[in-house]
Amino acid sequence: MIEVYFTAMLISFLGQLPFGNMNLTATQLAVQEGFKNAWKYSIGIVLVEVIYLRLALTAMNWVVQNQLIFKIMSWLTVFVFLALGILSIIIAKKQTQEKKGLLLNNKLDRFVLGVSVSAINPVQIPFWFIWSTQLINSNVLKTTTAHFNLFTGGAALGSIAGLIVYMYGGRWLIQKMKASNRQLNIFMGIVFILAALWQLYSILSKPVLAIK
Repeated sequence: MIEVYFTAMLISFLGQLPFGNMNLTATQLAVQEGFKNAWKYSIGIVLVEVIYLRLALTAMNWVVQNQLIFKIMSWLTVFVFLALGILSIIIAKKQTQEKKGLLLNNKLDRFVLGVSVSAINPVQIPFWFIWSTQLINSNVLKTTTAHFNLFTGGAALGSIAGLIVYMYGGRWLIQKMKASNRQLNIFMGIVFILAALWQLYSILSKPVLAIK
């Protein structure tokens, strides 16, 4: 059972490390609004991921039979991320003073923002579906409530640990580089466009997803 917990934590932590719009937004929040809002956003991200993970664990048959829903969500994610990326770059280039990026330039509670951003990122479902299937087949993960709860708890802790790297390490790096909000906003726009292109590639080629 300890192996199940730490395996989930390690998979989730490593899956959170590659550059992505969600974890880099945590960095942007830490820089522009402070750690309190960055933590609220991160908790919202992880809450939705835990729900998606439980869906993958307890409803594998339903996931397989309703792939059309996730294909629609995937295409929606492409268009949303692409629009956010292009608009972020356009707005950032017109900036004459230090302003927040497009995604953060609102009064939406940061916990709700984290939930919203994570909810429209369906790549988490195939990510956990593939990993949980492999672990069940290798007899590491048992199909019991206790194992599923431990696996979910380990995954949540791993995701938080990965986001902490971006919140604290990312803010330290940005401050070291003395990057302006305008530069950070342009960078975030590029990340959103790259995330949209990666999602498009995933849809068209259907590769085995190894990162979130």
